[in-house]
Parts: sequence; structure tokens; C-alpha cells
Amino acid sequence: MSIPRLRSLPVWQQDALIALATWLIGLLVYVTGVHRLVSAYDHAPLWVRLLELTALCGLELLRRRVPAALVLATGMLAVDLWLGASLPVLVIYTDFLYAATLYGSRRTSRVMIGLAGFSVVAVLAGVLLFAQEWRAAVLAAVAVLPFVLTPVWWAANVRQQRDIAETERANAAQLAKIAELDRRAAVAAERGRMARDLHDVIAGHLSAIAIQSEAALSLPDPKLAKTVLQSVRENSVSALEEMRAMIGLLKADSGTAETTAPPRLVDLLKLVNSARASGLDVSFGSTVDVVLPTAVDLTAYRIAQEALTNAAKHAPGGRVDVDVRYLDDVLAVQVRNDVFHADTEPADGAGLINMRERADAVGGTLTAGPADDGWLVRAELPVRDQR
Repeated sequence: MSIPRLRSLPVWQQDALIALATWLIGLLVYVTGVHRLVSAYDHAPLWVRLLELTALCGLELLRRRVPAALVLATGMLAVDLWLGASLPVLVIYTDFLYAATLYGSRRTSRVMIGLAGFSVVAVLAGVLLFAQEWRAAVLAAVAVLPFVLTPVWWAANVRQQRDIAETERANAAQLAKIAELDRRAAVAAERGRMARDLHDVIAGHLSAIAIQSEAALSLPDPKLAKTVLQSVRENSVSALEEMRAMIGLLKADSGTAETTAPPRLVDLLKLVNSARASGLDVSFGSTVDVVLPTAVDLTAYRIAQEALTNAAKHAPGGRVDVDVRYLDDVLAVQVRNDVFHADTEPADGAGLINMRERADAVGGTLTAGPADDGWLVRAELPVRDQR
């Protein structure tokens, strides 16, 4: 049986196989008569030795239950020393020292290490004090001491490596948990961003559709009404395209889904024309002649879109000035409405909150509030840090 397969067995089966193998090896040693350590003749009969071996191997089934197994094994060792020290018992006893150090509690392991160190001093001191031939006694002590020190030292090293492995596994599990939390936070942040996009798409296009539809119903000129209805259709198609692209991103199996490019400032003229079709008198100016980072470009477009939507809702038929300028690595977007009344002041709702969040996301600032006799929205978006 291979070692990996042996380790896959239950603990009690592993201990049973160890006990059986130990008993068979001990039986062979006793039968061949090479078990004697002290004298050339063994005064204990063979059946006594085999009974002692069987009892000690039976305790192997309890080797992981320390200190009970170690205490009982120590008693068997004392009996063996009284009968005359034998090699199988001494070797089997080292396994109990190993098991007590490895499988016992941390306190038990520390006690075993301390006892192993104390045994070195105690044995050497006893040999020097009581032995008649101190040279032979020292040699005998040096030969016996490794049976105590080696299993304890080996088990302590194995336990240390096991503790290190458990610590690494715990750290890996903690890192995996942190990574999962980070992933969830990123998903939540992305959902928030997409919610802002969805709000801008729906609010901007549908508000323009509602205002333009109402204007078309009241226009006596068929040609002008047709122009307004064409703008309504363009807003409807644009809203459907952006919503289809966003829904495609939300699908789990959208790897093959077609997506559209996000709107940019070069598309701002379409918004201006749509606002004009809604009845607003819009003037538009832009001095941007550089390629902007995608995040800044989209943010500027969405802020201008939301500001024009608010102007159409709260100041219908008024004048709106849209100005986009790039100076000293800062993109400034300004939308000012000249027709403003106190009773139509826009509430600081989701629209303004979304505009501020968009500006903050790219490291910019946004101010919105009364200015002279109108309402002013101004965003300043840094460009250098986004490149």
C-alpha cells in the first residue's frame, strides 16, 4: 500500500496498521534472539516478552490520545527494564514520544521538549554518580539518549511545519475572502455607475421626447411639426440603442453581444439640436481640439446632457448657453439658463447628485445653483491625471 493511499485511510485504521506492522517486526526480533541490550542471556521467557510486545502494540491504537497512551507506555517500559531492557520495547516507546509531541496540545508538546532536554542532563548525571566504570556507562548513555531526543526533535519539527502550513492556509482563505469582498464592492460600484448611466439615458431622452411631443401637438406649421417629430424619433432610437447596449453588458452570456460606443463630446451637437427642437434657444460653443480620455469625455457629455434636460424641464422656451473649454489640462463644461424663476428652482435630486458623482469619479468638481438671473451648472474635470 502506497503512502498517499495510507494517509487517505481513517486515523484508527492507520494506527491499526502501524500496530500490526510493529508487532510483526517485534516478533521477528524476539524469535531471532537479537533483542537483548544489556546481557547475553534473557531471563524472561519468550511468552512473557511476546505478551509485553502485544500489550505495547495494543496501546499503539491510543497513540494519538495523549497523555494517557504515553503514561501507559511508560509503565510498560518500566516493566521491560525490570525484566531486562529489550530493543523492540525501546524502539516502540520512541513512537509514543513522537506521537505525544506531535498530536498533543501545545502545552504537552512544550513539556515533552523540556523533558527531553532534562533527560539528557539527568541520565549523564546519574551515570557519572552511580556507575562503577564511568567510560562504559557514558558510552551506554550516549547510545540510549538518541532514542529520547530524536523522536521529540523530529515531532517538534513536523509540528512546526504543520502549524506554518495551517497559518498559510488561513492566510490564503483570508485573502480569498478579502478578494471576494473587493469583487463584490467592484460589482456594486459598477452597478451604481450603470444606474447613473441608465438614469441619464432614460431621463434625458424621454424628457426630450415628452417636451418635443407636446410642442409638436401645439405647432400650426406642419413642416416645423415634422422637424420636431424627427427629433423625437432620433431621441427614441438613441435611447433604445443605449439601453440595448447596457442590457447586453448586464447579461451573463453577453460575450458575443453587440455593443455601441459610448457617447462623446463630438456628439454634443445632437443634444443641442434636440434641445432646440424642444423650444429652447441654445447657443453652443466649444474650444476643445485635443483627444480627451474616454472617462472624462463621457463624463462631460453626461453632465451636459443632464443640464440640458433640467433646463428643458424647468425653463421651457428659455435661453441656454452651453460652453465647453479646455485650458491648462482642465476641461470646463458650463451650462447656463437665463430664464429662471424662484418657483421653478430645480430640486437637488438624482440628476444633480449623479452629475456630482460623475465629476468626483474623475477627480473633478461640479457646482450648480442660481447665478444672476439664471441657473448655472459648471463642471471642471482634470485631464492630466486621466491620461
